[in-house]
Amino acid sequence: MESRVTLENISSNQVFGGWHRQYLHDATTLNCRMRFAIYLPPQASEQQRVPVLYWLSGLTCSDENFMQKAGAQRLAAQLGMALVAPDTSPRGADVADDADYDLGQGAGFYLNASQAPWSAHYRMYDYVTQELPALIASQFPVSEVRAIAGHSMGGHGALICALTRPQDYVSVSAFSPICQPSDVPWGQKAFAAYLGSDQALWQQWDASVLMRHSQQHLPLRVDIGLADSFLHSQLRPEALEQAAAASGYPLQLYRHAGYDHSYYFIASLIDEQLRFHASHMGLLPPDTI
Repeated sequence: MESRVTLENISSNQVFGGWHRQYLHDATTLNCRMRFAIYLPPQASEQQRVPVLYWLSGLTCSDENFMQKAGAQRLAAQLGMALVAPDTSPRGADVADDADYDLGQGAGFYLNASQAPWSAHYRMYDYVTQELPALIASQFPVSEVRAIAGHSMGGHGALICALTRPQDYVSVSAFSPICQPSDVPWGQKAFAAYLGSDQALWQQWDASVLMRHSQQHLPLRVDIGLADSFLHSQLRPEALEQAAAASGYPLQLYRHAGYDHSYYFIASLIDEQLRFHASHMGLLPPDTI
């Protein structure tokens, strides 16, 4: 049972009255050892379980990028919101990898791979939607109230998790997400490797396709930087807008002049996204920005 999982605490830092900690554990869905980070605000206790926001990071990242660069802990501490950041892929000497940054370790794309050699470990969708949340719920003082967010590849991951399992979340947000992966180079390369040549299977992991057919809607905020060098070649936010219009999905998409794809952008807007989630978690009045 998940409650018997052994966690190895590898770092612990007090931040704004709460605690940022990193852990290692054996992930059964990924068949390898995994690392994740959690920030527990000062309000968290067995007597007061707090809502949790899951953050999915982008290509080449790990759990550390968001926790160290986004500056999210100050407001999370004030709101009473836990933050959880998993790694971006399975890792280890026996885990399949590739020499390119956009495939293999660090580039799991938050899907379940069906093709060898990737299928032996690359089941990040199952990990971030089922195994990790069950582990967090059994080991830490978090409530059942859950939201999800991410950046770039992780924005794609947050969108597909929310679109395929809307019952699990109260809200979803993304910075600079890959909105139509089956039609851009990053996604096509990863999908061909992980899922094979049948492009009909790719549609199951494409946020724009999933949104176009969505029946159950969640509050959704997306922030895009207009100086992002990947905006037109890799991200394609217009595809998400078109899908939202077709299905009536309540997409709030904000375009920001001057901002790029970096964590400078995320740090500049993270408070707005945290307040967005807090308003749907019951931590702030509805629609607080």
